[in-house]
Amino acid sequence: MQKPLLITGGGRGIGAATARLAASRGYAICINYRENVDAASHLAGEIRAAGGEALIVQADVGVERDVLRLFDTVDREMGPLAGLVNNAGILETQMRVEAMDAPRLQRVFATNVIGAFLCAREAVKRMSTRHGGAGGAIVNVSSGASRLGSPGEYVDYAASKGALDTMTIGLSREVAEEGIRVNAVRAGFIYTDIHASGGEPERVERVKVMVPMKRGGQASEVAAAIVWLLSDEASYTTGAFIDVTGGK
Repeated sequence: MQKPLLITGGGRGIGAATARLAASRGYAICINYRENVDAASHLAGEIRAAGGEALIVQADVGVERDVLRLFDTVDREMGPLAGLVNNAGILETQMRVEAMDAPRLQRVFATNVIGAFLCAREAVKRMSTRHGGAGGAIVNVSSGASRLGSPGEYVDYAASKGALDTMTIGLSREVAEEGIRVNAVRAGFIYTDIHASGGEPERVERVKVMVPMKRGGQASEVAAAIVWLLSDEASYTTGAFIDVTGGK
């Protein structure tokens, strides 16, 4: 029987690459998306054509009622959850902190921090042996920005990923005896369309010279680390971070 895996923001980029790889390793995939139903539907069709199982569910993870509906749908359609990838994340137009207003900060933190907390909460309720679950794994998709700060561009995004790192440490220790492993992957400069949201679609080409490996990363390279942390091969790994950043 395929193990149900929920990937938030799973229709594109790192989420989509993770969905493809995890499906090939025997997971039944719930692809959560906020707006782009076409991308999510195409990915689900691709997984099914390869013999896998895929479900798409629209939900804004920054909205609590949406998160509750998302997890209820997984319960009903796929059965007991085995894993969660907290991948949904947003950034906004590049700017200095002195130019940021409160609505921008609220949007970024609602998705990147509150959304991750809400999804982790619901996953723990289902997977924890304390609540009658069979255990499972949570992987938070963080960023090298949490260590570097993204000055002049995305200090708010970097700070939200710093919060996600701290949550990873605390939650991993909180549920370690309850059959749940919680880890994080910090992605570096990866070729995805998130950079267009910040107003610079070709950002990776500009900044790759700062990376010791002198190149940007592929979403599939981040996905490989995520899927390893989900797997039984990482059975003694919790509260850990894998930096997929080309050495930066």
